[in-house]
Amino acid sequence: MNTRYLVLEDGHVYPGKAMGSSVPFCDELYDVDTLIGAGETVFNTCMSGYYEILTDPSYTGQLVVMTYPHIGNYGTCLSWSETHASQASRLIQPAGLVVKDCYRGPLPPGRESLDVLLAHHGIPGITAVDTRRLTIDLRTSGSRNGVLAASRSEKITPEEVSMALQYLSRFPSMDGRSLLPYTGIRTSENITETGSPHFAVIDCGIKEHILQCLADRSVRITLVPASITKDELMSLKPDACLISNGPGDPAVYTDQTALITSIMETIPLFGICLGHQLISLALGARTYKMDFGHHGGNHPVLDRRTGNVFVTSQNHGFAVDHESIPPGTEVWMVNANDRSIEGLYNRKLGVSSVQFHPEASPGPQDSSWIFDTFIDQARSWRN
Repeated sequence: MNTRYLVLEDGHVYPGKAMGSSVPFCDELYDVDTLIGAGETVFNTCMSGYYEILTDPSYTGQLVVMTYPHIGNYGTCLSWSETHASQASRLIQPAGLVVKDCYRGPLPPGRESLDVLLAHHGIPGITAVDTRRLTIDLRTSGSRNGVLAASRSEKITPEEVSMALQYLSRFPSMDGRSLLPYTGIRTSENITETGSPHFAVIDCGIKEHILQCLADRSVRITLVPASITKDELMSLKPDACLISNGPGDPAVYTDQTALITSIMETIPLFGICLGHQLISLALGARTYKMDFGHHGGNHPVLDRRTGNVFVTSQNHGFAVDHESIPPGTEVWMVNANDRSIEGLYNRKLGVSSVQFHPEASPGPQDSSWIFDTFIDQARSWRN
């Protein structure tokens, strides 16, 4: 069927046209994979970088709505991927893609169309959607679960909408959802054999460009699974530990939080996105679900230590509660729009973390200096 629908859990229905892989009919939704075709519906404000977004593991379990109207015009290329090589069997991470207009014209040699890429990897999409109206809806009423489905009639019927809503009523909420089992490596890998300092990087669904930014700075990198134990981690004799980005609700990752607590004060700790949230929980703070989160490449952040404002790339639906920050831990950065916490530090414990993505990809590189700060802190912490 060329016509398909995005049905949101509150009953809003957005019609569109097919792209990517096929979708089930509404009366087949009971048999849908929970990682394909359905998930929390979020909007991303990037004007480009759709391939990096599609290969970002932090989007696992989500339907991504691109606010920029024309998507796919420069095609796709594997070398731009944010999925780590060992996870390449699941290259496309979101459950689906929603766009206003999917480009299907000629491309540079060696590149694949967005439509074909999604189809090859079994991920559905929908185009010809009024993404402006949809974004305003999500901005006003908050992100919520949705599903992509087809109708057996010329137009989706009330009975079919009811079937979709029944399916969504059983679908897991992102609030309380664990997605670590679907991301990250299972055994440790030496990303770089030499260099200094030595970072153990806990992979909760890491973006490839984070590793590249560390490697470009001559850091020795050992990538370790999120399930690693304290003894296994410390046996690597790292100079510092960085906890990566990843999907899901940080509050349910109690094993990872306990690990961070157990190594705190032993080695310097750094966090990016989910890693920032897990460190905050280990410090004794709380996290909360945001109404619609921050997803895009145009988020201004204020560095409270310097007074500087810079534009960042972000992708998160949870944040750290201001009121729960424990004594001794300072707010490093805040979002210039909504004042949500964008960074924390604790000098005594050797902890620093940021909510945004300093590696960008896609997005501005204004905050790439964060990696230099982390490395300097790792070198000087014991001095």
